[in-house]
Amino acid sequence: MGLKGRNLLQKLDFTSSRSHRTCVYKCGDACFKPVPNQSGNEYFGDLVRREFSRRSALRAGGAATVALGGASFLAACNDSASQGDSSASGSASGAATGSSEASKDVATPKGLNFEMVKPNTEDKVVVPKGYSSDVVIRWGDPVEEGAGEWSVDNQNVEDAKKQYGFNCDYAALLPIDGEKNHFLLVSNHEYTTPQQMFKGYSADNPTEEQAFIEMASHGMTVVEVEGNDKDGKLKPVMGKYNRRIHGHTIFEIKGPLAGDDRMKTTKDPEGRKVEGTFNNCSGGVTPWGTVLSGEENVDQLFAGGGDVKDEDLKKKFKRYGMEDPETARKWERFEDRWDIRKEPNEPNRHNWVVEINPWDKESTPVKHTAMGRFKHEAANVHVTGDGTVVAYSGDDSRFEYLYKFISSRKIRSGNSPEDRAENMKILDEGTLYVAKFEGNSKDFKAGTLPEDGKFDGTGEWKKLATAKADGTAESHVDGMSAEDVFLYTRFAADKVGATEMDRPEDVEPHPTNGKVYAALTNNSYRGAARPGKHDADVAEWAPIKENKNGMILEMEDDFSGEKFTWNLLLVCGDPKAAETYFGGFDKSKVSPISCPDNVAFDSFGNLWISTDGNALKSNDGLFAVALEGEARGMTKQFLTVPKKAETCGPLVFEKRVLVNVQHPGEDEEASVETTSSHWPDGGNSLARPSTVVAWKDDFTTIGE
Repeated sequence: MGLKGRNLLQKLDFTSSRSHRTCVYKCGDACFKPVPNQSGNEYFGDLVRREFSRRSALRAGGAATVALGGASFLAACNDSASQGDSSASGSASGAATGSSEASKDVATPKGLNFEMVKPNTEDKVVVPKGYSSDVVIRWGDPVEEGAGEWSVDNQNVEDAKKQYGFNCDYAALLPIDGEKNHFLLVSNHEYTTPQQMFKGYSADNPTEEQAFIEMASHGMTVVEVEGNDKDGKLKPVMGKYNRRIHGHTIFEIKGPLAGDDRMKTTKDPEGRKVEGTFNNCSGGVTPWGTVLSGEENVDQLFAGGGDVKDEDLKKKFKRYGMEDPETARKWERFEDRWDIRKEPNEPNRHNWVVEINPWDKESTPVKHTAMGRFKHEAANVHVTGDGTVVAYSGDDSRFEYLYKFISSRKIRSGNSPEDRAENMKILDEGTLYVAKFEGNSKDFKAGTLPEDGKFDGTGEWKKLATAKADGTAESHVDGMSAEDVFLYTRFAADKVGATEMDRPEDVEPHPTNGKVYAALTNNSYRGAARPGKHDADVAEWAPIKENKNGMILEMEDDFSGEKFTWNLLLVCGDPKAAETYFGGFDKSKVSPISCPDNVAFDSFGNLWISTDGNALKSNDGLFAVALEGEARGMTKQFLTVPKKAETCGPLVFEKRVLVNVQHPGEDEEASVETTSSHWPDGGNSLARPSTVVAWKDDFTTIGE
C-alpha cells in the first residue's frame, strides 16, 4: 500500500468518538475550554524558529518516494482515502486471511498469532476467532460483606461503599501466594455519569443522596477473584482482602507537603489527612506489591476558583483548570470541600499519585506529594540494577508534560509486611524531573518526513525539586520554593522550559528491553492557530497538525540519569493516510488504530495498547504491536469493546487478557431510561461498566 500524497499539516476535523457528555463528566469539558498551559515557553519559540522556518507540503501532483524507518513507500497523488475510513487495513483486518496476513515475508511473532478483529460498532466485546470472553464483575456487584443486591431502583450510599464502583479504569491482577487460581483484582473507578446511574436525574437539581452515591462510586476496589484450570473465567469471591476505597476513605498525606499550611482545611487543621481519592485514571503495580494510582481530572469537581480575590491564587487555579463558578455535578451544594470560596486549600489535597496496600484492608492509603501535583494519568516503576527506583508519569492534558521521579531510597528485598512498609516510603524521598525534547533533524520541515526516515531525537530531564530524608526539600527552579514546586508543579515545569506534549497519558518501562513507552493520545489544538487558544506548532516529536489519532513514544532512558533518546514508534490513524507510521512496517498489513491511552506488555515482549476516543468511526479496542526485528510495528487488533465504551486497564498474561470497559453507551442523550447500550446483560438492561476477561478457547497461550 503506497502512502497517499497528503500534507502532514492539513487541517483535519477532530471527530473523536467521545460524546460531549463523556467530556463533561470525565474531564470537565476540557476539549471545549482554553488550554490551561499558556506558558509560551521560550524554548518553544527557539525550536519553532530553528526547525520550522520553512513550511512545505508533500506535493499532491506526481509521485514521490519517501523513506520511513528503513522502508520506502510511494507517495501517490491519489487522495481518495479518507482518514475516517475504518476499513483502511483491507485484508489486514479480515478474519478470512487468518494469522498469516501480516506478511508473506515477515513471520508473525509469538503473541500476535491471532486473527485481527475488524473495526466495528457492535454493542458487545468482540474477540478473535477461537477466543472467548466473559464479564468478571459489574458496577454495583457486591465487594464487601453486607452489600445489598444492586438494582437501579435500589441504590443507597452505604451499599455503594461496598459495591464495585462506576467507570472502572486501571486494573491490576495479583496472584495470592499459596492459593492456586486465586487473585486480587484491583481497579480504579475514574468518574461517574449520573444520567446513566439514576432514574429521572436532573442535572440542575441533583439530590444529596445522588451526590453521595456518586462520591461512594469513585475511588478503587480490591476484590478477590477465583479462576480454574479449564478456561479463563474469573469469579468474584467474598475474600478477606476485599475492600472499597471511596470518596470518604481517609488517606494520609506523605512527603514534603505533609502538614504544609496550604494543605490544611476546616476538617483537617493539621494538613495530614484527606478524604477520598477521585478521578483515578491509570496506575501501576510496584515491585513491593502495592498499587499506585493517578488522580487526574479532579479540577472538574471544584467550584469557584475564578471567584477568589487573590489574583495570584486565581492564576494558580486557572493553571489547574479550576475556574468555573459551579460544577456539573453540583457537589458543592452538599459539601463545603468542593467550594473553593469556602475551602481554598482543598484542591491542593488532590491531583497526586496515591498508593494502596491491597494486602492489608486496614491500612491507610497514601498520597505522595514528592511526585508532584498535576493530572497524573498513572505512575509506573522501574528498578535499576543497583536498586534505584524510578517512577514515570504523564500529565494528561493538551500541551502538558512528561515527568519522572528518582528515589533516593533503595528498594528493600523481601515481601514481609515490614519490608512493604519500608518500601512504601520510597516515593517520599528523591528528585522530581520533567522532560525536554529535541528533534535530531535540524533541516526538518513542517509537513515532511525527516531526511533520516524517522521521527527521533534526544532529550533531557530538567530537575525540579528534591525531597530529602530529613523532611526538608530543595528547589531547583529559580523563584520557587521546593514546596511551591511540588504543589504547583505545572508552573515549575513551565519555568524550566519543559516540552509541551500531545496529552501524555500512560508511561511504562518495558520489563526486559530497557525502553520506556508513552501513549500520546491526541491534541486537536496542535498547530491549529485558533484565536484565543494555545496552539504550539508541530515538531519532530509531534509532527501532526490538529493531531486527532495520537502516537506512541519510545524512549531509551538513562534511568537514574538526566539524558534520553526517543523515537515515535507509531503515528496512529488510518494506515492509508500519509501521516501514519507503524515503525517502518508495511502499512497495508496493519490494523487502523486511533487515540492510544494505556499500554501493557506480554511475556513475549510485545506492546499492547488500549484506545480511548477512536476517531476512525469504530469502537475502541485493544491492539498488540511487535517491537523487535522485521516485524517491528506490526499492529493487530485483538478486541473491541461495546459502542461508546473506552478500553481501559489492559492486562496481558500467558492465558488471559483483561480490560476494563468504561462508559458503555455514553452518548449525548444516554440516560437510565434511554440508554443506547444494553451491554453486558443484554435485553433492555441498563449498560454497566465492567471488567472483562478474554482467553483462547483451548486455554493455551495467548497469540502463540
